[in-house]
Amino acid sequence: MSLKAYQKAASQAEAPRDTEYRVFARVTHALLEIAGQSAPSPTALVGALDLNRRLWSALALDCSDPGNQLPEALRAQIISLSIWVSKHSSLVATREGSIRDLIELNRTIMQGLAPSGSGIAGIDAG
Repeated sequence: MSLKAYQKAASQAEAPRDTEYRVFARVTHALLEIAGQSAPSPTALVGALDLNRRLWSALALDCSDPGNQLPEALRAQIISLSIWVSKHSSLVATREGSIRDLIELNRTIMQGLAPSGSGIAGIDAG
């Protein structure tokens, strides 16, 4: 079986919660890489922030769908967090906010998505 065929089969078998966790891990890793640099390039910074913003925008869009089965209050909270992420990302881009706040929010979400008893694999405390 080729690598692409394996990846396709794995993604089809993956639970939505696992997919969300994996995407959060990838995005959070990108933010951590930037946070670990003393002077990240503006392009790299904006790229990582944009990746995170797009993730949160997708979550907000999904939560605004009337067919979404999450409780209404939770959907509203996710939409509110998405708005905060967008505003805070602008502050981070202008060096007026901390990227660590975005990382901590993502880690908190990842903890909720992770299977019970597991840590946040691959995402160091940094």
